[in-house]
Amino acid sequence: MTAAPSPLQAPAAHPPPDARAWYVLGALCFVYVLNFLDRQLLSILAKPIQDDLGVTDGQLGLISGLYFALFYCTISIPVAWLADRANRVKVLSIACALWSAATVACGLSATYPQLVAARMAVGVGEAGGVPPSYAIITDYFAPGRRGTALGLFNLGPPLGQAMGVAFGASIAAAYSWRSAFVVLGVVGIVAALVVWLTIREPKRGGLDQPAAGAAPAPMEKAGFMETVSMFFRRKDLLLLSLACGATQFVTYAVMNFTVLFLMREKGMSLGEVALYYALLIGVGISLGMYASGRLIDRYSVRYRQAYALIPAVGLVGAVPFFAGFVWAPGWELALLFLIGPTFFNYFYLSPAVALVQEAVRPNQRVMSGALLLLVMNLIGLGLGPTYLGAASDYFRATNPGNSLQLAFYTLIPFYFLAIGMFLMLARVLKGMANRNGGR
Repeated sequence: MTAAPSPLQAPAAHPPPDARAWYVLGALCFVYVLNFLDRQLLSILAKPIQDDLGVTDGQLGLISGLYFALFYCTISIPVAWLADRANRVKVLSIACALWSAATVACGLSATYPQLVAARMAVGVGEAGGVPPSYAIITDYFAPGRRGTALGLFNLGPPLGQAMGVAFGASIAAAYSWRSAFVVLGVVGIVAALVVWLTIREPKRGGLDQPAAGAAPAPMEKAGFMETVSMFFRRKDLLLLSLACGATQFVTYAVMNFTVLFLMREKGMSLGEVALYYALLIGVGISLGMYASGRLIDRYSVRYRQAYALIPAVGLVGAVPFFAGFVWAPGWELALLFLIGPTFFNYFYLSPAVALVQEAVRPNQRVMSGALLLLVMNLIGLGLGPTYLGAASDYFRATNPGNSLQLAFYTLIPFYFLAIGMFLMLARVLKGMANRNGGR
């Protein structure tokens, strides 16, 4: 097997990205915004959905967590295998159209089982969204610029969540929660057509610089089991995936229940959520994503362990603010505390994606990105919201007025678990760098 390119390799002398590259990045980021917006709309509109369909916190946790993740993660692997062997832009376009149509179906659901089926279809579509985008961006931006490009792309989740809160809550307040699903789903179908017609498939590995004395990475199609075996045999990639999964256990649990928590236990209205909470997450998470991408571009070439230390430092900074957010007696003070975790919680994502994309061969990038998401999402998306919803139902028997607050407190130990795993990863990366003659 040809050696994977080193994350420490010096960037080649490529010209700066042209206008087409920036257009592609902007278009893919917009699709990612829709991807995350459609995914999070259920949690944003949890209160009116509960009032209409009579579902419990535990049922919400299952439909936004385990049920969604099982389909999302299961389908993502064959879709990624296909994208590594076919036109990635077309795979992305079809996936966007599918999850957007399923979002419309969510708005037409009259019962909880119908909503479950529609949400599973959203998961099937979204499985083809992110991994192909990672690989397309990597082939439009040269090494040394990818951390920033992927950091900008990863603005999709915060912008999607912020737009979902702002537009989804506003539409729901003016009309109904069903209208929000239908309108935003139609927007996604139009976006899928635009991507299909305007984005050109880039050459795989065209901007990669082979290590000194090494032959260029082969462009033949990578074997399915070859890539899976490579990914899970590498200690750095496996530990990275587990550390990110532990982080997402917290972030997805918080993300899926914060609006309900603010409305039910902190006294916030749907209109206040649409304005203040949307602004906070849109600005806070975006700044965190962008800052971590810039930090990776600055430090990762000299210090390989930066891929792990930057996320660890971010999580350490988030813990005290998160505890204050959960404790705060009113929504105004709670939002002030929430600024901290909103900024720091997502320092892990851009470093993780950049490390995986630069550590494997170009013809394994989509599949490797999907395997990273598989582990992260099975743990984080699958278990985080499911756990928090079940914990809230458990505490509700004795503490009906603050069951979500007590459930949120139980997430703090998972912060320290994630921090410990990133510190372990830093040691592994440093050891690999030392063996390769780097720092």
